[in-house]
Amino acid sequence: MLDNPQATKEALIQWIRDYFNQNGPSCSAVVGISGGKDSTIVAALCKEALGAERVVGVLMPNGIQSDIDDAKTVVNHLGISHIIVNIGAAYEALTNAIIQGEGYEVVTGRNDLSRDAAINTPPRLRMATLYAVGQNLPNGARVANTCNGSEDYVGYSTKYGDSAGDFSPLANLVVEEVRQIGRLLDIPKYLVDKTPSDGLSGQSDEDKLGFTYAVLDRYIRTGQIDDLETKERINHLNRINKHKLELMPSFQPQR
Repeated sequence: MLDNPQATKEALIQWIRDYFNQNGPSCSAVVGISGGKDSTIVAALCKEALGAERVVGVLMPNGIQSDIDDAKTVVNHLGISHIIVNIGAAYEALTNAIIQGEGYEVVTGRNDLSRDAAINTPPRLRMATLYAVGQNLPNGARVANTCNGSEDYVGYSTKYGDSAGDFSPLANLVVEEVRQIGRLLDIPKYLVDKTPSDGLSGQSDEDKLGFTYAVLDRYIRTGQIDDLETKERINHLNRINKHKLELMPSFQPQR
């Protein structure tokens, strides 16, 4: 884990400043606020780097969000502007449009959304929402990606959903390192240690993955792992999900 979390925190803040100096000196940072540790920490880092007046939090419940109060606590504690956009109606409308689409049942052999589609559609709607909000801000915006390195390693994200964004402060930090940074920030500490969950499936991240972040973090950082089956599962997830972090491949004709 981090030998000097304070130095890393300061470097992260400077990295965000440098990014905006080069890619939008007057832009705001738009952060989707879920009420979990990652979005909370990213919002706090952006506030440190840019000032509260240049950070906008967007809360995006899908109908009813059980931990919406945590998200509200974040924006109120940080003193940043925020917008609440309930994507529930948009999700229902899109879902209905798909399953009622001409030829849908014939082509797919079903009259509903698959479990994966039902889980991944809301994050994609949320990303579209963040960019729409950003493009309506007076000085423009850059959208923060809030995924951490542990999630990225095993592909625990939605392609073109929460895996997207303009800049990614936590992409090279594993979960415990993110928590090390979080403990140094002026944020509610219970959110730093909150059980990670996608807020979509009703399960914790670790329940869905089948192993703990502590095991994953250790393996990523040291290559050490005690259970061979878990090692094989992590390697499999890493291999099949690499496409989520790679640029779209494109054909290059001979000139």
